Amino acid sequence: MRLRSLLVCLYVGLFAGHAAAQAILIGQSVPLSGSNKELGEEIRDGALAFFKRVNEAGGVGGRRIELITLDDGNDTKVAAENGRKLIEERDVLALFGYASATLSRPAMPFAEKSRTPFLFPFTGADPMRVFNRVLYNHRASYADELEKIVNHYSVIGVRSFGILYHEDVVGKENLAAVERALAKRGFKASAVIGITRVNPDIAGAVASVTRSKPDVMITTTLARPNADFIKGARAANPGMQFVSNSFPGPNVLMRMLGKDGVGVTIAQVVPPVTNRLIPIVAEYQAAFEKSSGTKNFGATSLEAYIAAKITVEAIRRAGPARVTRESLMSALDAMKSYDVGGYVVGFSSDNHNGSSFTELTVINRNLQFGY
Repeated sequence: MRLRSLLVCLYVGLFAGHAAAQAILIGQSVPLSGSNKELGEEIRDGALAFFKRVNEAGGVGGRRIELITLDDGNDTKVAAENGRKLIEERDVLALFGYASATLSRPAMPFAEKSRTPFLFPFTGADPMRVFNRVLYNHRASYADELEKIVNHYSVIGVRSFGILYHEDVVGKENLAAVERALAKRGFKASAVIGITRVNPDIAGAVASVTRSKPDVMITTTLARPNADFIKGARAANPGMQFVSNSFPGPNVLMRMLGKDGVGVTIAQVVPPVTNRLIPIVAEYQAAFEKSSGTKNFGATSLEAYIAAKITVEAIRRAGPARVTRESLMSALDAMKSYDVGGYVVGFSSDNHNGSSFTELTVINRNLQFGY
């Protein structure tokens, strides 16, 4: 009997040790190929910087965090199938950091069916802000950004606005948000220009804005058409001002614009990435440089780093040795006010939108963001 008890204890101890050492799997689908690959790489690399930092310190309760990243090539069908694979075949704890609303929405049914947390997609689109038991956002909405943009320019006397948007569900939500912000101030858009995501007619869009000549043109599209439009419209309309929401990825858009980006305003949803006086920025820079071997700091990778930090904190609160999909969501719901280091998020059982922080930045002559 005594020997049997000893064997049982030994078995339990070995099993417990194995469970503690077993990696916690987080699943991600982002474009690592195609025209939007830079955005996907920034999202992945920002998250990896934090997860590597945690793993090098011993993990969470002795368990490593493993980020499984699949390439969707910015294809909605692939993004959906990647979500299914990650949930059903890899048994991930959560889906994390999808690159847009259009990529997120096809994967959401798999998350809902399996009650898998769908954490921190890189989008502020209105359809992704509607309460859903499994969906969590930590960043501001595009509506928050666009309200901030319109308010800023209207305060300094601008009355003539235009908008460039994608002719799809998310794009039309952006258009509606701008029109709401304008209507609140008694204004109406003087240029409303819709383009397709695939093979957009940039020349036609430039011709349209040149005819209507708004003082400020608000752009809300993917990085490449955004940059091509701004370059063409600036050349045809000297003195016109351009401002983008965060959708294209601030650093990606700045790089694509090059010297034509000087003076362009871009909304940001995280603290200034150059201000090391903010604790989370200093922490991110050190971890990102160590992880990637570069100093290519940017708002998108900082946003991903913050998302990873919130995820790990929720795992810690849920109890890493026994964390489940359900207990992770319960831990997030109880995270009423979590300060990651100068950036605060809060969730509840009926509100999964963690922050409305928005700031406007301008590309300066050194091709850096001025705050």
